[in-house]
Amino acid sequence: MALTEAALLKMPEADYMNAQQLAFFRDRLIAMRDELQLKVDETVEYMREQETVADPADRATVEEEHALELRTRDRERKLLKKIEQSLARIADESYGYCEETGEPIGLARLLARPTATLSVEAQARRERLQKMYAD
Repeated sequence: MALTEAALLKMPEADYMNAQQLAFFRDRLIAMRDELQLKVDETVEYMREQETVADPADRATVEEEHALELRTRDRERKLLKKIEQSLARIADESYGYCEETGEPIGLARLLARPTATLSVEAQARRERLQKMYAD
């Protein structure tokens, strides 16, 4: 029987990142990867099918749509890389633990962001530092 989000959240803390939980997140990440890959394939096909437009105004619109589509796909490509890294962490059993502190990231955070590599505290710390040095 597949584990549900509710059942996952009800598991005792001692069961954190047990085989069932790792399988749950592996399945979720694989589904995300497959969905993103399908979108990438659809975009490539869509852009191939586009004919060249003679009217300069129409051509500019089509080019702007392509640029927007390519930016979106670039973000998705980066997410695909994070998904692959998360799957590798599941394989080596480091998934679910903060890269900086080694503490559990937490099931709720992983449900919201399955590719998370930092605990909420470590992420907040990193964002504060980035903001300080960006100013």
